[in-house]
Amino acid sequence: MKNVEMWDLSGNFFLSEDDIGKNRAVACIAKLQELNNAVLISVQTEELTNEHLSKFQAVVFTDIGLDKAFEFDDYCRNHQPSISFIKTEVCGLFGSVFCDFGPKFTVLDVDGEEPHTGIIASIYNGNPAMVSCVDDERLEFQDGDLVVFSEVQGMTELNDGKPRKITNARPFSFCIQEDTSNFGIYMKGGIVTQVKEPVILEFKSLRDCIREPGNFLLSDFSKFDRPPLLHFAFLALDKFRKEFGRFPVAGCDQDAKKFLEFTVSVNEAATDYKMKKLDEKLLQTFASSSRAVLNPMASMFGGIVGQEVVKACSGKFHPQYQFFYFDSVESLPTYPLDSKDLKPLNSRHDAQISVFGSKLQKKLRDANVFVVGSGALGCEFLKNLALMGVSCGLKGKLTITDDGIIEKSNLSRQFLFHDWNIGQAKSTVAAAAASAINSSLHINALQNRACPETEHIFHDAFWEGLDVVVNALDNVNARMYMDMRCLYFQKPLLESGMLGPKCNTQMVIPHLTENYGASRDPPEKQAPMCTVNSFPHNIDHCLTWARSEFDGLLGKTPNEVNSFMSNPAQYAAAMRKAGDAQARELLERVCECLDKRCDKFEDCITWARLKFEEYFSNRVKQLTFIFPEEAVTSTTALFWSAPKRFPRPLQFSVVDSSHVHFILAASILRAVSFGISIPDWAKNTTNLVDAVSKVIVPEYEPKRGIKIETDEKASNISSASVDDSALIEDLLTKLEACAKKLPLGFQMKPIQFEKDDDANFHMDLIVGLANMRARNYGIQEVDKLKAKIIAGKIIPAIATLAAMATGLVCLELYKVLAGGHPVEDYRNSFANLAIPMFSIAEPLPPKVIKHQDMKWTVWDRWSIEGNITVTQLLKWLSDKGLRAYSVSCGTSLLYNTMFVRHKDRLNKKIVDVAKEVAKVDVPAYRRHLDVAVACEDDDGNDVDIPLISIYFR
Repeated sequence: MKNVEMWDLSGNFFLSEDDIGKNRAVACIAKLQELNNAVLISVQTEELTNEHLSKFQAVVFTDIGLDKAFEFDDYCRNHQPSISFIKTEVCGLFGSVFCDFGPKFTVLDVDGEEPHTGIIASIYNGNPAMVSCVDDERLEFQDGDLVVFSEVQGMTELNDGKPRKITNARPFSFCIQEDTSNFGIYMKGGIVTQVKEPVILEFKSLRDCIREPGNFLLSDFSKFDRPPLLHFAFLALDKFRKEFGRFPVAGCDQDAKKFLEFTVSVNEAATDYKMKKLDEKLLQTFASSSRAVLNPMASMFGGIVGQEVVKACSGKFHPQYQFFYFDSVESLPTYPLDSKDLKPLNSRHDAQISVFGSKLQKKLRDANVFVVGSGALGCEFLKNLALMGVSCGLKGKLTITDDGIIEKSNLSRQFLFHDWNIGQAKSTVAAAAASAINSSLHINALQNRACPETEHIFHDAFWEGLDVVVNALDNVNARMYMDMRCLYFQKPLLESGMLGPKCNTQMVIPHLTENYGASRDPPEKQAPMCTVNSFPHNIDHCLTWARSEFDGLLGKTPNEVNSFMSNPAQYAAAMRKAGDAQARELLERVCECLDKRCDKFEDCITWARLKFEEYFSNRVKQLTFIFPEEAVTSTTALFWSAPKRFPRPLQFSVVDSSHVHFILAASILRAVSFGISIPDWAKNTTNLVDAVSKVIVPEYEPKRGIKIETDEKASNISSASVDDSALIEDLLTKLEACAKKLPLGFQMKPIQFEKDDDANFHMDLIVGLANMRARNYGIQEVDKLKAKIIAGKIIPAIATLAAMATGLVCLELYKVLAGGHPVEDYRNSFANLAIPMFSIAEPLPPKVIKHQDMKWTVWDRWSIEGNITVTQLLKWLSDKGLRAYSVSCGTSLLYNTMFVRHKDRLNKKIVDVAKEVAKVDVPAYRRHLDVAVACEDDDGNDVDIPLISIYFR
């Protein structure tokens, strides 16, 4: 109903100055539609009625009076079926969400987690029955969970599919409420899987919740009493707007006084949750900023509400129940705000100025910001920064870098990109899109990865000029590097990440908080090599193996072939020098590839059919020949006991579509690697089956003396041979003979795995390899989508989480750029929108190290002016009561008291020693050299001291 005003441009990224005066919905629809043409979007510009709501499954109201909200909520509740009703507001640094999904709403999956599973080791006959699982991984079951059993041998009565309730859950065992005394004796095997049952929720109406709001969803436990106060504040705002037809004016004492009176009256009318004392200062802040829709708040609440809409329409994840209030008053400047500083300037940032003042707006405009990454988080950050006016002044600069290219799968969560951008550089497209949102943005897009190799681009002068760094990364190593650089240059780092419905943010502020690397998650558990290659027991193992085989057959081997063909003598010399089992195995692959070279597509079909036989029949026959089903270990335990699964060979069949599809994908990719054109008939199943049927498959006889790795600690499955060098010579001779038969200049075409092109057959081959292997071992097979997520190592990211996480970070950015905030004002956060759950708390301070009358943290760096010698450095430290016994530069040791020959270096300049020993070449733009020194005190206790910078120029 409303038209666009200049005020709206502070929070709405779809609007521009050209839209002022137009209907807001009409102005947005074209850009909104560009996000996804498959979604039908329409505009409603007339007054909304109950009848308009009847055709929707969920409705969201963002600017509606309480009386009208009551009417619409009542209609939605009484409609059959119920319409999910969501009401949300953002008023400056305050926000609210209310959800009513009807009298009875069914949640199909309360948390979105994969059902927990366990591999059974034993089941006891008794009441209750105790179930023990292998200690491969801790069980995640809880008392009250329902589970089903499958593949149990002996006690087969449990394989009936009946859900059974768990009691006495422990890390590797649990009990079930079942009398198994008269069941069969457990022999072996068995999988136990959690059953997720639907949950029915009964929501109260908005009318009832206003009177009795019940338990509020808390986010910040330091503000335990804040939600009731904000509940009153939003009710008072509704009364104020109803009486005056407007919001309170920013900085107006008279309006704030009237608003406070309304709040007092609302509190007096309350019954069970009346507050003894109202925070008048907070209420004045609420009134003054109530008209403003700040972009970070809109981003955060847009993410929360967007996920609630998905819940309403899908039944996946637990809805919010029912009120949620949030504020970030800590984002306000620490200095008093003058009402004159809050007045509008006829600027697109007037709404933001009405909250923070024009003084902070100038700081935002002049900021020098470095954003690392332009994926899901990066796109949201650029949008937010453009709307906030960051780096939009003459002194301001925003640098964005990302070495990635836009892929189709990015489009579901990286909203600055469109179909026509696929294949283009992420940073360049994102920067152009951000500039379209705010043409004043001074942005520089780079395609460089931030890493040690690019420090000549992101050099000292670049870092020294920065005001803040914003990470939008998706891997720990890159985060650790950026953390190290921010520590070194003492720059604030705003960190965030997301995984499925979960997100977290961390503020790294010089001298106030600990750094990102101070606390790390444990490394992700990797399956042992022998498990992946010979003893898989879940689909992840099969997909890991499939991806490895894909890369080996179609990427690594063709690359090796090309290396050999380019320079045979040099390649042979390298193999002879290596002389190990890995070199031998590599040569075997290259020889096999060239010896069985494909000249026409029919050859590729033959190769694919023989590969099927090798992978899914011959290898299994060899494995079970060496380790028969009844095999025992040295301790007389069954070799094939949990978690190992006994495999069985597959019999190829042309009537099995999965077998035929494997042949299709494998033969096409083999043809691509050899540069063979693919005939039109190749994708016709009938023709392909005819060609496959003509392939002669030799009988396989298992061999004796073959070693199969069973040690889970082994990092390499290549089995060493006493005569590897002799075998390598034989293989090189064979390789040279093969090369003579090849055309001059022969080269293969290595294939790099690309998960997002549905027509390239890459995922088809991966799925074929993984599912046929799963079938060997009796493991449940997987669909193409899940295979893509696991094999493509896709980190699940949702657009709603990206919006929420970046909104939270940008609320912290106000504090960083304003300056002067104590650590108590900053907030780290963790959220899981599936449950939903919010946990917001102040960051931990850095660890303080003390020595005599000195103290320092990880943020400190000691500086020494002058081109000093090693002796002078030791003396400088000795004067501080520290005995230095080792000096290093990078990974090189410059001096250590243990080595007698190092005494010759004592009188040398440290810079000269670094040049001589560490081969350090200090760039011309750098005035100093950094050294790490190991010290101990007078009692011989090690003391961790800061990095020392020697300014020799």
